This record gives sequence, structure tokens and C-alpha cells, in this order.
Amino acid sequence: MTSEEVLSIFKEITKIPRESGHEEKIVAWLQSFARKHSLECKTDEAGNVLIIKEADPGKENVPVIVLQSHSDMVCEKNSGVEHDFAKDPIRYVIEDGWMIARDTTLGADCGIGMAAQLAVLTCNVPTGRIEALFTTSEETGLDGAKALKPGFITGNILINLDSEDEGELFIGCAGGIDTTARFCYHEAPLSAEGNRFFSVRVFNGIGGHSGDDINKGRANAVQMLSRFLYGQLGSGIRLCSIDGGNKRNAIAREAQAVVAVPSGQAEDFMAAAGAFAGDLKAEYAITDPDVDFECVECGHCTSAMTTEDTVKLVSALFAAPHGVLAMSAEIEGLVETSTNLASVKMTDGNVIRIGTSQRSSVISAMRAAAAKVEAGFRLAGAEVSHESEYPGWKPDTHSDLLNHCVASYERLFGMKPAVKAIHAGLECGLFLEKYPQLDMISFGPTLRGVHAPGERLDLASLDKFTRLLEDILVNY
Repeated sequence: MTSEEVLSIFKEITKIPRESGHEEKIVAWLQSFARKHSLECKTDEAGNVLIIKEADPGKENVPVIVLQSHSDMVCEKNSGVEHDFAKDPIRYVIEDGWMIARDTTLGADCGIGMAAQLAVLTCNVPTGRIEALFTTSEETGLDGAKALKPGFITGNILINLDSEDEGELFIGCAGGIDTTARFCYHEAPLSAEGNRFFSVRVFNGIGGHSGDDINKGRANAVQMLSRFLYGQLGSGIRLCSIDGGNKRNAIAREAQAVVAVPSGQAEDFMAAAGAFAGDLKAEYAITDPDVDFECVECGHCTSAMTTEDTVKLVSALFAAPHGVLAMSAEIEGLVETSTNLASVKMTDGNVIRIGTSQRSSVISAMRAAAAKVEAGFRLAGAEVSHESEYPGWKPDTHSDLLNHCVASYERLFGMKPAVKAIHAGLECGLFLEKYPQLDMISFGPTLRGVHAPGERLDLASLDKFTRLLEDILVNY
């Protein structure tokens, strides 16, 4: 099995629409792949697919190994980019040793894991029985893993292929929960006389994964926009519209609002915007150097949110926590608890929907973080709900599978891999609830910028990842 074979399969996967919640085409493609290669395949009600390769001669007594990845991807694109994730293939380039999607997400999270599974199923490498599990809607709530029924898989060893740093073996992950605030607002008419109107926006942020990248000091566009607006509340501004962020598991890269400003305050408002743009560039010169802020005068709106509701919403957004809340006292460098102010969206019926997510390797701390977010928005009069809670995965440093993988890495590369827990959510905690006997590990090639346009795959790391996976399977 070679990395070229894995990459070739991944290139095919990039042509298939597979946004979370819309995995019908990738499920059908996986089923077709199994038929083409005369492999047993079954699919459950949630769209989870299991493709089975029976043990090769002489390998009948090797323990069954489950290889697992998720079939969906985060679909994000830059503003102004024409790309329909429901039908268009992902556009990518190969450059300086990286496979890169410049204007959209690449889907290597977790498409490269899928490709590795399929390469194992069809290569001539002798292995025991392999069960390749492809789960649905991982990115939006781990729905496929939650729906997995006992007995769907038979192996007691599971290798998750959804990690993003070559040379690191992961044996634990954070749990998570989503918290949604729904803010009902009142509108009042506006006239062009006595008001000037401005479009303000934060843009060009790096964004990134709300777990892996939460400690990298990147700008959250929703937070930055609300920070500027909060500073202008004393001028009597009123919100005409606001929109920012997108996916719960992505740091907001862009946010914008249209604001009505009393004419007498307009010059001060523009001056404040210019000063804020400078502050933003200075504060993020190292961690998010391209993030920017602009203020442009625009056409008038006939109505806007009342002053009272503008104050409540902007204050609640600005007060909402974002980022690292606690570091682990047990594992150096591991974020223990965090929260992500993910999105703010105007919806029908004069309702603004604010999406957030909380993560922690300590379930009580995760729930406390969600309660803190809830408390802040309730003070502003919002209705708050919690959804999609999932458990963490407690590390087992005495795992037989871990020892086997460490030995394999040392044999291949002459050095010890790093053994870590990850702040991102993996499906392993849910698998352990349903299959408590599982011995699990997670590893993968190096990915950067996942969940954001510009996502890229390091091809040199793909070669090492492929060699490691093959060695583990052959020598188990």
C-alpha cells in the first residue's frame, strides 16, 4: 500500500458531495466501491457504512481490527467564491508538498482517513479481518456514532483515522455540547433624515477548528465585531442587520453588520472605526496577520432594531466568552475547557440565533461552561437551549494497542511518537459507551487549516501515515 494509492482514492472522494447531513452520494459511492471489489457491505438507518475484508490466508487468528473515519465534511468557502458544495467537486492544487484547497475547505478531514481505509481494503497487504466503518454527520453532532447499534461492528480494536498531526498518537479527546441562544427583537421605522448608515465588517481571519485551534490566539470575527459595536452604543446606534460566522465547530472568520448612526455622531463613528481597524491589526499582527476591519457608508434602511434591543444584543454578544477557559493540570499543553462564539444569524420572525459550542475533557467543567454562556444570554432576555452533548474519551496509557503502535513507529522511523490527548471531539467516546471493551487509538497525517478555506494536507506526512498504518496491520 502506497501513499500514492491513498491520494488517488482521496482525489476521487473530493468529487463527491458530502456535506454533513447530506451524505447520500458518498454513502452510495462507498456501497458501489464495495460491490466493485466484491467486499461485504452493510448500511444502517443512519447511513453508517461498514465494508469488510476477510482475513488473508495465515491471518485467520489475528484479532479483528476496525478502521474508522467519518464520511462527511465541513463545507466552508470564502466570501464571493462561487462554489456549490451540493454538486461541485473540490478545487485543489498540489504545491510545495501540500495539497491545498485555496477558496474552500478540502475535506481531508476526514476524507484522507476514508481513502486510507479503502486502500487497505483493496491492497495486497496481508492482514487479519478488517472492518472499515464510515460514520455520518460527525461534524454537526456525531449523529452516526450516536446511532450506531451494538453488533454493527465485531472487532475489539479500533483505529480512528481522524487526527491531524503526523508523529502524534492520540489516546483521549474532549467531550462537547452546543448551546444556542434565540433573541427576539423589536423593529421600529427609520427615516433617511437624521441618520447615516454604515456597513461594518471583520474579514480575512484565519478561522480554523474550534477545538484544535482555539488556543492559537486567532481573531473571532463575531467577537471583534460586537466589541466595536459595544463601544458605539453610547452614540445611539441601531442595528439594521447582523450576520457572522457559520459552523459550530469553526472559529468565525467573517462578520458584518449594517448600522444606523445619528447624523451628528457619524464623523465620530467613522473615526472610531478607523482607530479600531488599527487596534485589530496591531493585536493580531502575529497570530492572525491578515484579519481586517472596514467601515463603508451605505444606502439607508427603512427600519432597524430598537435602541433597547440593540443594546441588549450587542452587550450579550460582547460579554459572551470565547476561547480557552482552562488548561489541563494533568497533561502539559492540553486545553481542558473552552468555548466558541460561533455564529450570529438573523432569521424569520424577528429572531436572532446565536450558535456556540463548549468542549472539555472534564464533563462537569463542560456543562459549567455551557451554563455560563446560558446565563449571559438569559440576562439579555434570550431563550437558551443545549444540544448534541457527547462524551469525552479518557486516556488509557496501558493500552495494548498503544504499545503496539508506539513500537511500530519506533521500528519504522527510529524515534518515539508523541502520545497525547486532543481538545477536539472524536467519536471514540461514543464508541466506548456502546462497545466498552474497545481498545482505541487515533492518528493521521498532518492537516492544517481544517474547517476553513485554505485547508491543506502535507503529502510527506501522508507517506509516513500510510507506512505506519500498514505496519500496524501487518504485524498485529
